[in-house]
Amino acid sequence: MTPSCEAIFTPEILAQIFPATRSDEFFEALFGAPEEGAYDIRLAFAGHPRPSTYLFELRLSQRPGKCLVCNLTHGLPEVFSRHPVINLKGLTAAIAARLGLAPERASAQLKATREVSRELHIVPLVIEVS
Repeated sequence: MTPSCEAIFTPEILAQIFPATRSDEFFEALFGAPEEGAYDIRLAFAGHPRPSTYLFELRLSQRPGKCLVCNLTHGLPEVFSRHPVINLKGLTAAIAARLGLAPERASAQLKATREVSRELHIVPLVIEVS
């Protein structure tokens, strides 16, 4: 029996694939100081609507005392797609590995940022496998 995606992509596994420390590393590279970041980035599993499609989210949670506004987050899909700390290629390869696939069988696309609330914005990540 094949394990469910929820069993494969538990919060603990997702934290290994995309560690919490990556937020500070991202802001260190971007601004020179991790405390300058307005949000923490966390990877979440969001669904498996088709056999070849896996949905994830890069969840941007406002840090205490900071302001998470849409003008800070709407350009992020393009920034995240090429930023070496986010490492979209490595992230995609790690997800493919958890699925038991070779990395070249998976491709990733970041979609437009969604504002869920003032404190939470989401950058959807769609993984397609062949």
